[in-house]
Amino acid sequence: MKSIVSVLTLLLLINAVAALRFVLPAKDKNELPFCVRDFVKNGELVVVTVESPKYADGQQLSVVVRDAHGNEYTRIKNVLGREITTFSSHQDTALDVCFHNVANSHRDIGKTKEIDLSVAIGANARDWEQIQASEKLKPAEVQLRKIEEIVDEVDKEMNYLKMREIRLRDTNESTNRRVKFFSVGITIALIALGVWQIIYLRSYFRSKHII
Repeated sequence: MKSIVSVLTLLLLINAVAALRFVLPAKDKNELPFCVRDFVKNGELVVVTVESPKYADGQQLSVVVRDAHGNEYTRIKNVLGREITTFSSHQDTALDVCFHNVANSHRDIGKTKEIDLSVAIGANARDWEQIQASEKLKPAEVQLRKIEEIVDEVDKEMNYLKMREIRLRDTNESTNRRVKFFSVGITIALIALGVWQIIYLRSYFRSKHII
């Protein structure tokens, strides 16, 4: 029983919601944004929650969520308070949540803004309280449903990593074969060049009656 509880606890920890609190200084609008990266699979539900102080203090915080392929999921200007964005990923990709804290004037440069960010993916992104109410589930049944989905996600992740390893291995083997053929081709070319030089020099020396 203890081993089962340990495994379930480990699964919940592995799939925990990514939460981060940090302080972002105000900069010029031409400065590069600060980005936090996570990874998502195709069709996965994602909930991004950003929270910052509600008062205006000479800083304007904007948030952009996009993936590594250039797909933009949301763009929020002048974040004041809590902003929640929900979407499904378009493909297996890296997901970037980028923050740009712009100072309204030169004297505001260097001020800081405290930001809370949480990124919930997959089973952790679902509203389990609403599911419990709509399907009239007991708390234990909700936890079992959640664990079932988490186990399914872990299984899919393992299959994805396995397929990725196979693709990388095939790529490495193909690259090794190409390098081998290239090396053999270079060796043959060098031998042919050496033979040609010997024949040419021999013909040249004979024409000069040296040999």
